[in-house]
Amino acid sequence: MTRKQRRAGFIALGLGILGIAVALVLFAMRDNIVFFYSPTEIAEKGIGPGTRFRLGGLVEQGSVQHTGPATIKFVVTDLQKTVTVSYTGLVPDLFREGQGVVAEGTIGPDGVFVADSVLAKHDEKYMPPEVAEALKKSGRWEEGQMKDGAAKPVSR
Repeated sequence: MTRKQRRAGFIALGLGILGIAVALVLFAMRDNIVFFYSPTEIAEKGIGPGTRFRLGGLVEQGSVQHTGPATIKFVVTDLQKTVTVSYTGLVPDLFREGQGVVAEGTIGPDGVFVADSVLAKHDEKYMPPEVAEALKKSGRWEEGQMKDGAAKPVSR
């Protein structure tokens, strides 16, 4: 075997090992690649208690309850399914009903999503792109309904 053939063999072996490593990493992360799950996706996938993930959707109108000095309960919806969320801490100043939200945490044994962080929109026209995409998939989204030409969710 010549030097050139050995070098080509080592390069091929290295690329093969690298390819296998990338495949294993992607396989291990296949469920964590999604930025968040909508309430409908949680029901469809049957995500059980203790699994850590991000939940995204709209804060349902009339659902926000202050249950303690720093504890808040609210319902997140994608206009098809809902998930009750409990959060202890300070919510962002712009958090309110009818607006997009992404919460990170786990589902408790009682089915309530226990969040350890809550992210809200930054102005009255913004919605996280992932929330907007989930609403589009569910058929609950109309294009061009806001002043700036952005889309808005609709109730049906």
